Amino acid sequence: MKAKDFFSKEETGEIKKAILNAELDTSGEIRVHIENECGGDALDRASYVFSKLKMDKTELNNGVLFYLAIQSKKFAIIGDSGINKEVPENFWEEIKTEMSVYFKEGKFAQGLVTGISMAGMRLKKHFPYHIDDINELSDDISFGD
Repeated sequence: MKAKDFFSKEETGEIKKAILNAELDTSGEIRVHIENECGGDALDRASYVFSKLKMDKTELNNGVLFYLAIQSKKFAIIGDSGINKEVPENFWEEIKTEMSVYFKEGKFAQGLVTGISMAGMRLKKHFPYHIDDINELSDDISFGD
């Protein structure tokens, strides 16, 4: 199965809706990237994808990537430097733990929706939404090979 076919149309819509809803509360820019394989460390791969998607080019350096390698059963959450300067070191761990519960049950879309929602609520404190906020990054899910 190709990564782009992993989620149903409805699940893809739910994930995109979660991104849109989270970004109503925060100026943070949230993206989801899904691919089949991750041969090495998921965080290293997520960092590479983060840069490849130009997520490190936002004005406030407040991009967040939810990375999922479905066949390798690996995932990571990575935040840009602007976020990492503001939040505690273990900021992403609670979100990852909560997502893992859903992933272990095979509920990948629900895990992503939950993680994205949690990130939006937590980022609101450090990066609140501003009336003149511009959506700098696509809200569509991106896919690897």
